Amino acid sequence: MRRCRSLSIALMVLLAFVALLPALSTLAKSQAAPFNFGLELVADGFERPVQVVDAGDGSGRLFVVEQGGRIRIVQDGQILEPPFLDLTGLVSCCGERGLISLAFDPDYARTGLLYVDYTDVNGDNVVARYRVSPSDANQVDPMSADTILSIVQPASNHNGGLLLFGPQDGYLYIGMGDGGGGNAQNGQRVNTLLGKILRIDVNPALTGELPYGIPPHIPFGGVAGARPEIWITGLRNPWRFSFDRATGDLWIGDVGSGSYEEVNFQSAGSQGGENFGWNLMEGNDCRSETGCDDFVSPISGFDHGEGCVVTGGYVYRGTAIPALTGTYLFADYCGGDIWGLTRNNDATWTRLGPVPTGLSISSFGEDASGGLYVVDLQGAIYRIVSP
Repeated sequence: MRRCRSLSIALMVLLAFVALLPALSTLAKSQAAPFNFGLELVADGFERPVQVVDAGDGSGRLFVVEQGGRIRIVQDGQILEPPFLDLTGLVSCCGERGLISLAFDPDYARTGLLYVDYTDVNGDNVVARYRVSPSDANQVDPMSADTILSIVQPASNHNGGLLLFGPQDGYLYIGMGDGGGGNAQNGQRVNTLLGKILRIDVNPALTGELPYGIPPHIPFGGVAGARPEIWITGLRNPWRFSFDRATGDLWIGDVGSGSYEEVNFQSAGSQGGENFGWNLMEGNDCRSETGCDDFVSPISGFDHGEGCVVTGGYVYRGTAIPALTGTYLFADYCGGDIWGLTRNNDATWTRLGPVPTGLSISSFGEDASGGLYVVDLQGAIYRIVSP
């Protein structure tokens, strides 16, 4: 178990991003800018934590997803026993498989409903709904499970799997990788759910008549054979994405292949249908014989000289560090560096950092007040605080 510690980081960095591959020159560039924060230990001793979530019910509890299949509760710095939910008998772990994500119903305080995404024992993705026990707010009723969606996975990698409810529309968004194992072409195929971000309406599932509904606007509704669940296409493995709680903008950390780790952006109010290029484009490197004009380029990220796997984060909307307000944070899982990203008045982007942490950052998290957290796969949860 990691020794309890408080990690405080404060620095001013000057980092020129012009050394990036020439083909990536239109992406955000790092410039001289202050980028300061601290990391304060919240709790440790977890087994391969991959997500931390606030239920938004006013309880102040944090829910930590362990890849092996358990969801643990942190309250007042203590890990409660028994686990909130234990799915170890249903989950195939580890590598890129496991219990991948947890999302609470937007009206969880009233409904007691929550959704999980996990890799089952057959290696396929399952999105399931559960209900909290009516007699114990710290326990999920294991008999309340309803499968909402199952997706066959052709390989053990690129399973994606993040679940998030849209802050403006209340629909459930699901990140799915391209299936791995030489299935990169799935990013461009609209007859498969792989290599996409999906959008579904889970409210019809509550009637017991349908597993889920399709929202009224279908981005690929006019394309023969297209799956109506698809919201965004052309992704390799959107392991972690987020909505800006202040604007509704969607930020996507898409794990790269041979050269570049992407941060992709969709403005609030989009009607969906963006194609971020994979597998015909990585970064701004076009591999299509017919060109890449129809693809949306990433706004930032890092090449493999700086890191190896992007972990998408959140736009900071907390109160502890006013200087970070409006800054998007993202990280390299392998080295633990954290970058910031800000939008300039001329609609270009500036990358800040990096701030080194030495952690294996599997995820970021956000609490009810907009405070941000860092998840270390080695077993700890940290809160981002003032330096």
